[in-house]
Amino acid sequence: QVQLDESGGGLAQAGGSLRLSCAASGRTFETSPMGWFRQAPGKEREFVAVISWGGRSTIYADSVKGRFTISRDVNKNTVSLQMNSLKPEDTAVYYCAGSLPGSSNYVPRLKGQYAFWGQGTQVTVSS
Repeated sequence: QVQLDESGGGLAQAGGSLRLSCAASGRTFETSPMGWFRQAPGKEREFVAVISWGGRSTIYADSVKGRFTISRDVNKNTVSLQMNSLKPEDTAVYYCAGSLPGSSNYVPRLKGQYAFWGQGTQVTVSS
């Protein structure tokens, strides 16, 4: 079983940057794709980014391409989301999520493809 714990959320100005971190534990983490989702009040949880367990493949939502970067350090059991050029529309609770093991290039993008979720961390971007 995988346990996930996000940190790094907070308040930023438009155009600023934040870095989110997710500490993971559990025997399935080393071969599990890791993703980031976000949910704003009154909206559905949406996909942000995913990285394969091998770290070679990444996918980003169109809304964050060129601004966000996902990375992982398997040795340290962490996955991060570097968020640059923040916009007020990025305001949401951000969740770290883990999928079940797959191929080294597996990069799921649907909520139903993830089995493990962190508690979420609030990101607020002011204009």
